[in-house]
Amino acid sequence: MGKLIRLELYNFKSYKGHHTLLFGDSYFTSIIGPNGSGKSNSMDAISFVLGIKSSHLRSTHLRDLVYRGRVLKTSTINGDGSATINGANGHVNGEGDFDENGTQNSTQNGTQERHDPKTAWVMAVYEDDAGDEQQWKRSITNQGGSEYRINGSVVSAQQYNDAMEAENILVKARNFLVFQGDVEQIASQSPKDLTKLIEQISGSLEYKADYEKLKEAQEEALENQNFNLNRRRGINSEIKQYQEQKREADSYSKKADQRDQAIVTHILWKLYHFQKTIEDSSAEIQKHQEELKEHSRGIAKYDNSLEEAKKDQAKVGRDMSKVERGIKKKDKEVEEKENSLVPIAEKIHLTKDRLMKANSRIAGIVKERDSKADTVKHLTKDLKVVEKAEAQWETEWRKLGEQTGRALSEEDHHEYNRLKEEVSKRSSADQLKASNLERQQRADEETVNSLKSKVDSLEYQLTKLKEDIVETKDHRTTANDLIKQTAKDIEAKKKEYNALTSERLRSAQYRTELDEKLQEVLTKLLDAEDGRKQSDKEMRMKATIADMKRIFPGVRGRVSELCKPKQKKYADAVSTVLGRHFDAIVVDDEKTAKECIQFLRDQHRGQATFIPLDTIQVKATSSNLKGIHRGTRMALDTIDYDKAVDRAMSYACGNAIVCDDLAIAKYMCYDKGVEAKAVTLDGTVIHKGGLMTGGRGREQGRRWEDTEVDNLRRLAEKLRRDLAAVPDSRRNATEEETLHGDLTGLEQKLAYAREEAKAHERNLVSKQKELSHTERELAEALPKYRGKLQEFEALKEDLNSYQDAVGSVEDEVFTEFCERLQYDNIRVYEAQQGSLQQEGSQKKLEFKQQKSKLESRISFEQQQLQETKNRIKILEDRTTQDQALIAELEAQKDSISDELDTLAAELEQLQEQLEEQKDLYAKKEQRVAEQRREVQKRSKSVEGTKRAVAGLEAEIQRNAANRYALLRRCKLEDITIPLADDSNSLDQLPIDGITHGDPDAMDVDEDPDQSSLQPPTVQDYGIDVDFDDLDDDLKENPDEKLDEELQEKITMLEDDMKQMAPNMRAIERLEGVESRLKTTEKEFEDARKRAKKAKDDFEEVKEQRIELFNKAFSHISEQIGPIYKELTRSASLPMGGQAYLDTEDSDEPYLDGIKYHAMPPLKRFRDMEHLSGGEKTMAALALLFAIHSYQPSPFFVLDEVDAALDNANVAKIANYIREHAGPGMQFIVISLKTGLFQGSEALVGIHRDQGANTSKALTLDLRKYQ
Repeated sequence: MGKLIRLELYNFKSYKGHHTLLFGDSYFTSIIGPNGSGKSNSMDAISFVLGIKSSHLRSTHLRDLVYRGRVLKTSTINGDGSATINGANGHVNGEGDFDENGTQNSTQNGTQERHDPKTAWVMAVYEDDAGDEQQWKRSITNQGGSEYRINGSVVSAQQYNDAMEAENILVKARNFLVFQGDVEQIASQSPKDLTKLIEQISGSLEYKADYEKLKEAQEEALENQNFNLNRRRGINSEIKQYQEQKREADSYSKKADQRDQAIVTHILWKLYHFQKTIEDSSAEIQKHQEELKEHSRGIAKYDNSLEEAKKDQAKVGRDMSKVERGIKKKDKEVEEKENSLVPIAEKIHLTKDRLMKANSRIAGIVKERDSKADTVKHLTKDLKVVEKAEAQWETEWRKLGEQTGRALSEEDHHEYNRLKEEVSKRSSADQLKASNLERQQRADEETVNSLKSKVDSLEYQLTKLKEDIVETKDHRTTANDLIKQTAKDIEAKKKEYNALTSERLRSAQYRTELDEKLQEVLTKLLDAEDGRKQSDKEMRMKATIADMKRIFPGVRGRVSELCKPKQKKYADAVSTVLGRHFDAIVVDDEKTAKECIQFLRDQHRGQATFIPLDTIQVKATSSNLKGIHRGTRMALDTIDYDKAVDRAMSYACGNAIVCDDLAIAKYMCYDKGVEAKAVTLDGTVIHKGGLMTGGRGREQGRRWEDTEVDNLRRLAEKLRRDLAAVPDSRRNATEEETLHGDLTGLEQKLAYAREEAKAHERNLVSKQKELSHTERELAEALPKYRGKLQEFEALKEDLNSYQDAVGSVEDEVFTEFCERLQYDNIRVYEAQQGSLQQEGSQKKLEFKQQKSKLESRISFEQQQLQETKNRIKILEDRTTQDQALIAELEAQKDSISDELDTLAAELEQLQEQLEEQKDLYAKKEQRVAEQRREVQKRSKSVEGTKRAVAGLEAEIQRNAANRYALLRRCKLEDITIPLADDSNSLDQLPIDGITHGDPDAMDVDEDPDQSSLQPPTVQDYGIDVDFDDLDDDLKENPDEKLDEELQEKITMLEDDMKQMAPNMRAIERLEGVESRLKTTEKEFEDARKRAKKAKDDFEEVKEQRIELFNKAFSHISEQIGPIYKELTRSASLPMGGQAYLDTEDSDEPYLDGIKYHAMPPLKRFRDMEHLSGGEKTMAALALLFAIHSYQPSPFFVLDEVDAALDNANVAKIANYIREHAGPGMQFIVISLKTGLFQGSEALVGIHRDQGANTSKALTLDLRKYQ
């Protein structure tokens, strides 16, 4: 990155004329000067030229930034460089007259004139990475606007901003400067403000408007889509409705005809068989004689024994339920303990597996270590062999030197020396140059050999590193493949495990619900049975009704048993309304009622009131009484009952109304004159005639409780059956535990695989860095070697030329000497003596090169061996930790196993108690069965004869009544049936042909001696039905199933007709709705497409915003800790403080705040507002430096950031800046603290020149004095 070289100002603020602030090649420059000298104006100048708005430069308008000498002349200079006017008559903000040259003419006190400029500019000279200078210039024009220039060319503001962004100078984010006061503002800002700051730095703030706009558009489009979807569904529903109505209208008339024919057929079939049964029963009665001689005795005694046996059985059942609850509780505790063993066992398994893998890895690495140790050993041995060979060669070489060469005489040596001196005299200059070149050649030869050895070593390391990188990449690929496969296996196991868990939880929850309901029902049943005391009369009546139900199929039960109040508050009112009908017995027909009456007479069971459903006369309820008052309702509407007994309930309740209180009842009866019986919720009655009665006994309330008890018993039995049908949740426990263990193992395997992949990745990065470093060293060493080699070759050529010149002189001088000694020339003689020296030098060089290669390889392999030993040490430490963990988990497992043994013993005791209770319950149940059989055995002989006699008589009465009821129905409902020619018409049939002593019921008068079996007289009213139209199959089949089939056919047809509500306009409306559907379908499709496009657009902007923000936040979050630690550590506190950032929303962090936490050294954690001023400043500076490191500008300008710091913290800031200042990071600091600016590389001093009325600058390079 580049740097800021200088800053040129012209008429800017307090700087009159042209001034230069020189920064040069300094990377740490301090701007100093006394208060009022204009230091901060230099900060404003840097901000101005880099595009900061005037509102951030302590000015309202750009014109305020132009030098105003008149104002400064008559003003007091403030600490920030601004001026405060002292004179009373001075103009402000450039007021006054301007001349044609752009200067201002103003008069002070009428005598003095000042010529202030109207324009100003600031130019920043910036040197980029390539060393080229760029000139960025911003001017204030005469009109008060801005003009931008780059290298002298006028550009737009956007082009000017783009040029600075190309150098990573971000004007919007202000990543290059910190104004005075920004530090305190950052230290006290809220989490939301910090979020906004990071958004500005990251650039995600630019997407905020689009994000909010697209989000609103997405919600609106989705709402519109849902609206059209609901419209479409509604129209489809209408279409289906009209199509169904059309089909119903078509089949309605057909159903009506079929129903009428079915009714006639059914009536004829019933009349035929009624008539036939009457005739057959009358003939049968004549044959019977009186057979009843003995009456049953002692039945009451066995009934009491049966009740006692039932009570004993109920008590044993409660005890057994209590033991079962205890067993379930213990089972739950055992299950919880067993479940707690599963993760412990799995942890032990995984830890042992991990330990085994670690031991395996240690074994592999030990082999690698031994291999590397062997390599080092072999290389060391090779080095020793080379050294030994070198020593042996030197010995042999010395011996060889002593043995070679010819023997010369003393005269020859003297002559050789003399001639050599002569040669030296004649070629001294060439010899001197040749000698110098030979010395240089020997030095260069050693240098070349050294460089060649280094190049060879680097090439070997490079080859080795490339092989290691390829191997590491293969390991990383294998680890990543294992991660993917393991992740797939985990996903599959999770699905299977979740399915089993869901099924188990569902079954357990259902079992718990059933168990809770059963316990609740049993508790209620126990309370009800303990609180109930039935009278003997009530018990006998219940037994009698039970017997009649068993003997006579048409007996339905008492009114109090067949109905129940819808709400508990209606109980008293309904009991009062029912009155004497409360205990009335409902039967299907009059014949059954008579049979029951005869049974009561014969058995001396007392008397009862019967309500036959076929002959009872029910008055229609008045529709005016429904909804007549908010506090009233029909008594019939306050009870729940089966529709089959609707006539009996309507008869019992009549037109009675139930009122909330007595006031409403009085209002209805007295004020409105309602002709109905009014009953209040507390049982008070106002009769039709105005008579009022009140008060009640508790007997009828208990009747409701009896019904509830029976219902509770049936519900308890149903819950027991449902509970037994629920599968045991522990059956799949083993499979679930196995899946859980497999899942845990896979997750641990995935974690290990990821850790291994990260280790390979880190190893790969390290190897690549080492490879890059080796390549750089090789790239540096190889040119040096080649250059030295070329120089060496050139040197040899120069040496040869000088040696040739010396050789020509030697040939001339030594010609006679060589001829006499028979040498070709003197050099042959000297070569014979010097060849051994050259050969020795060459051999020494070879030995040196071999030793250098071996030493380089030994050093490299020893380094690799040490790294392998370190890896073994780390794995051995992990193995020790895993062994300790296994021992701890085994202890926990043994403890839980002991607790399980204790619970198993307790559970076994409870099981034994349960078996004892079950045996006892079986005995009690057997006793109840024996008592019941005794009762049935003693009443069986009596009942047989009575059923035979009473059955025939009742059959005649029932069929006669049924015949009359059918004929009466035909008359009332205008049903036409075929009659014989001599038969009377249905018009002569009386409406009330059967008379009763009591129209509401039939009372029994006990007459045990009556035993007449004379057949009753049947009245046919002269009506003779013609059965010729009835099919023979129907005549021959009197089965009740056929009756049910015929009735079911009629009912089915009537139900079908009731359900049909034909709409004749359905076809017309169907066409209109189908037309609307087409329009709605098109609108829905358009809305769906718009919603999808809005969602895609919003997701795209959201992803871009999240990516930018998270990228910046991650970098700043990683840097804030080390930077704050570095800023706060000292010699006494080498660890420094701690700082970190925390997001409140991890999904979309820019929507919520970001909390900045800083903990100074030796301080406990406190919120930012509780820190001191200096601690806040240090924390804020750490945050600023971390933010600046994300997209660092080439320079960083700080304006008096050390104002709130003491000397110790100022020294820390200075050390931090000094350590980080360098290429790519230029610091320009405005400060008054000596501890900060004394450590800078250069000082820019700002001072006031009062005579010239301007600020001036001086630059001093401190590196000369450091």
